[in-house]
Amino acid sequence: MRDALEKLEDKNIAVIGISPDKPETQKKFDDKHNLGFSLLSDPDHKIAEAFGVWGEKKMYGKTFMGIIRSSFLIDENGNVGNAWYKISPKNTVSELMKVLD
Repeated sequence: MRDALEKLEDKNIAVIGISPDKPETQKKFDDKHNLGFSLLSDPDHKIAEAFGVWGEKKMYGKTFMGIIRSSFLIDENGNVGNAWYKISPKNTVSELMKVLD
């Protein structure tokens, strides 16, 4: 996403990331990866639950609750135009551009 910010800004699209991490953790992540977009903290995962992206995950034979990585295209009125669930970060921009072009 970071590498496509200029292209997205040209299309009047703002990028916002949301995670259950605390702001201090998000800042460290941003400093490390130089994201260039805002990160919002959702520690009680209310936003994630509202968007249906807080759910059961499995890794190394263990089951736990966590974020289902997703992306949403939301218009200026707050309406979800497109939703991509279980999308990898490397595919997010290309999938978004398919609906914008």
